Amino acid sequence: MATIRKFIDQFSRIFVGGLFIFSGLIKLNDPVGTEIKMQEYFEVFANDFGDFFHAFIPWSLEISILLIVLELVIGVAVLLFFRMKTTASVLLLLLTFFTFLTFYSAYFNKVTDCGCFGDAIKLTPWESFTKDIILMVFTLHLFWYRRSYTPSVRSRSGYAWVSATAVLSLVGCIYAVENLPYIDFRAYKIGNVIPEQMIPAESPKIEYTFTHQGETVTSEKFLTEDQGYQYVSSRVLNEEEAKAKITDYSVMSPSGEDLTPFTFEGPVLLFIVYSAEKASAEHASQLRTLAERLDGKVKMLILTASSEEAIEKFRHDNQLPVSFAFADATVLKTIIRANPGIAFWMNGKVLGNWHHNNTPSPEEILLLLADAK
Repeated sequence: MATIRKFIDQFSRIFVGGLFIFSGLIKLNDPVGTEIKMQEYFEVFANDFGDFFHAFIPWSLEISILLIVLELVIGVAVLLFFRMKTTASVLLLLLTFFTFLTFYSAYFNKVTDCGCFGDAIKLTPWESFTKDIILMVFTLHLFWYRRSYTPSVRSRSGYAWVSATAVLSLVGCIYAVENLPYIDFRAYKIGNVIPEQMIPAESPKIEYTFTHQGETVTSEKFLTEDQGYQYVSSRVLNEEEAKAKITDYSVMSPSGEDLTPFTFEGPVLLFIVYSAEKASAEHASQLRTLAERLDGKVKMLILTASSEEAIEKFRHDNQLPVSFAFADATVLKTIIRANPGIAFWMNGKVLGNWHHNNTPSPEEILLLLADAK
């Protein structure tokens, strides 16, 4: 029994600690993505439980960074068996919170992607909940025996490891927010051709369920009542492959004209301003210089989810001589994790993405254009 207990202790330690670190690092790669997911949850909770959840929405980024840092610190502490009475208690509270979120999303079909592993690994709500239940089993084991574990390092070293993890995690999050994700897992990443991402990889394969003479029958063909079959249900066998990676990209002019094809024709420099009211003006002069010096060389367009009045004010205040069009806010946040941000496409192929803190020079854009021709 002692050998089995020791094995479970070590497995729980490595499995729980390692998974928390992996999940935290995936989120640290893209804190803004986690912020977007938290905003979705707060909106759902505000509708279902009370308006006071709206108060958390402006703090979504700060809450996301706190959760990311906490996730990484807990993961490291578990691996070190450091202060397990406290660590296991915080771990259990954090996992209980995550399990509630995934169960609520799955059961009530509220948030279709929990964001547990960012854009790197997509899990369905029920897959996320199942993952959390498995984690909960080993977390409860660690919690139950929390008083019996001997730390792997001395107290001073343990504090050093935990403190270093917290500081590095916080710095890493801030850097990712002030620039762009370290690794881009999104459908709008450099090298992708957007029109291709809007086409499913495969045609849907549907499996139908019928009853026939008291027996249940499945078929990939629809069987009729004339043949004695009674339809029961159907499901898509290749759901992921039959769904396009991009399903909601659409651009409309102020007059209601569909400009989506326009953005796929030739070289297009897109200024992404998903919220004109909250957009940073810190590097407005660089954006203006970029637009003025590329005028007539590439097509340019501001994409925004703000009102016409708000984007006109943004253009006027920053003297940005570029026309604008409208797109969904979530789509714009997915295209670029910056407000404003810059994307350069050639016939729908993404040649470059930039945070406004790293605004490219006109020469850089022209060099990319020359290489693409």
